[in-house]
Amino acid sequence: MNLFVKEWIRWKNVLSVAESGSPAENFTTTRKAVWKKGKAVLWVYPAAKRAYRTPVFMIYSPVNEPFILDLMPGYSAIGSFVDSGFDVYLLDFGTPDQSDRDLSLEQYISGYIQQGARRVLEHSGASDLTLIGYCLGGTLAAIYAAVAKEKIRNLILFSTPVDFEVFPVFDEWANAVKKDSLSLDEVIEKKGILPEQYVETGIRLLTSPIYYSPYLDLVAKADDSDYVLKWKRYNQWTKSCRPLPGAFVKDLIRYFVKDNSLVGGGIVIGGKRADLLAIRSSVLMIASEFDKLVPKSQSEPLMNLVGSQDKTFHLLQSGHVPLAVKNGTLPEPLAEWLPSRSNPLK
Repeated sequence: MNLFVKEWIRWKNVLSVAESGSPAENFTTTRKAVWKKGKAVLWVYPAAKRAYRTPVFMIYSPVNEPFILDLMPGYSAIGSFVDSGFDVYLLDFGTPDQSDRDLSLEQYISGYIQQGARRVLEHSGASDLTLIGYCLGGTLAAIYAAVAKEKIRNLILFSTPVDFEVFPVFDEWANAVKKDSLSLDEVIEKKGILPEQYVETGIRLLTSPIYYSPYLDLVAKADDSDYVLKWKRYNQWTKSCRPLPGAFVKDLIRYFVKDNSLVGGGIVIGGKRADLLAIRSSVLMIASEFDKLVPKSQSEPLMNLVGSQDKTFHLLQSGHVPLAVKNGTLPEPLAEWLPSRSNPLK
């Protein structure tokens, strides 16, 4: 390909992004819904060729839509598990509206995650499961694991905040909330749910106040049509923030920002204290050295809090843990860690 043709393709692709915005295609690995409650849906993605008895149960953050885990054909975290012989279940919390304003942290754990886990075990016929949580979804997964009656064989957490004692960014804001000199209660009461625009603005302020670097990458690699499609889907995901129920936001502020309750065991779910020491499953925490959203200082303390004998902390040399991976290989470092802990079929 000569230089002129390459540059023509590059700028044609850049202009196509400017004109069309996000792609219309809705790429997904083959799936079906097996349980619904309120706005939440539990999806199953059957293994291409089942090799393990232990299914994977994924909990994504309520903050964003979870399609980052199934970004596009050939580039999908879910697809990599399916191709590796795992049945995958994904809990999508859905998009709340005013009728959900009173949904609390406890209801997310017991009403959605625990009931979803029971449905996973029932549908799969398995005796245990691998629980995987991403970002805030990982925090919810850790709380559930601490009170679960269901058998969790493995707990895997990606970029998951656990210890909220220190906020590397917005520390003055967090300290003001802790001291009750700043309260969001009035805004939350007035709105009922925290609008998605508020959620997106908060994430932008934490990670990239001036949102231009992804566009520089696009211009640099726009001659690669596959990269452009991937960029469109990823950019679509970054703008897929969801509103959050007011009661849930209040609980997040109370338990995490003000009291750091997960570390102290001060969260009670269904009458049971969520003590991380009660977690006995194999644990893998994956964090990133350059993560601005969830620094390793918020993730690594989990290693000293769980009661597990088999526990590993893995640090990637990247930003916020990449979740879009090529099909055929499990995300790093799961290829070595997970298969031997997943009850393989003989």
